[in-house]
Amino acid sequence: MYLLLRRLKTALPSRGMRAARLLLGACVLVAAGCGRDEPTPEATDSTAAVPLVPATALLASVDSLPRNPLTAALPRDPVLAAQIRRGLQLMQETAAHAPTFVGNGMTCANCHLNAGQRDGALPLVGIAGLFPQFRPRDGRLITLEDRIRACFLRSMDGSAPPYDSPEVLALSAYITWISEGQPVGEDPPWRGRNRIPDAALLPIERLDPARGQQLYAQYCVACHGADGQGVDLGVVKPGPLWGPESWNDGAGAARVYTLAGFIRHAMPLTDPGMLTDEEAQHVAAYINAQPRPAYAAKDEDYPGGAIPVDAVYDTRRYPQHPLR
Repeated sequence: MYLLLRRLKTALPSRGMRAARLLLGACVLVAAGCGRDEPTPEATDSTAAVPLVPATALLASVDSLPRNPLTAALPRDPVLAAQIRRGLQLMQETAAHAPTFVGNGMTCANCHLNAGQRDGALPLVGIAGLFPQFRPRDGRLITLEDRIRACFLRSMDGSAPPYDSPEVLALSAYITWISEGQPVGEDPPWRGRNRIPDAALLPIERLDPARGQQLYAQYCVACHGADGQGVDLGVVKPGPLWGPESWNDGAGAARVYTLAGFIRHAMPLTDPGMLTDEEAQHVAAYINAQPRPAYAAKDEDYPGGAIPVDAVYDTRRYPQHPLR
């Protein structure tokens, strides 16, 4: 925390039934979905020490934050406190607060629901103490700041802010703050839940984008639209799933099994987890058969290692996209 504070001061200037779900379902990568209202949950699934919004929470809980820097006690230092609050703003309205570095219509909270505080939806609570860590895609140890910058490059299809930029430091401050009290170097119990078990993974040649399109029409269109660009729900607008405003083909969500894991466990918000492992993979195949921006540096990914079989946009593995 002390090192982070020093960096901040240095870098900152002074300034029920399946049929019924057809009409309400939402399928993927959203900060919210369509569904019945229910009381806002107070604590959660994974641990009492660090509450998370439950994985089963619906639309009424889209703004719920167990640790909210706008209302909770923050560090006494005003510079650090301000940056924690700014980190939340960046999570929720990324382009509005970092326009220089964002190139599409995505936000951090489109993937990390409830600003990284929702169980089963890529929570960020407790991850600060896991860095540095080795990442095969980079072929080296990376820091939390490396990971944040990569999200700007890939998920936001933008440019990487400098390591000591206010944007990177604010996001780092927020993630560190919501991770307080977690052991350093130990995976929190909720980490890694958004995965399809290896035994349930379908070979790429068995993925069926046409079946995925049918499922998308049943459970996802209500919130994402037929064009995949997101429907304004009033309280939130889901992020684009394909096209120029979506994540680029170097992002983690551009890998079919990665995206399928998120869909399987976090979507639809009318009934998270209702899709089977197989259904989630077909939906992910449909979404990742669509056009999206190209990440120019994909050839540098996985240095000296095998390119994952689900990296369907990587021409080193698939000279022709296997789902089209």
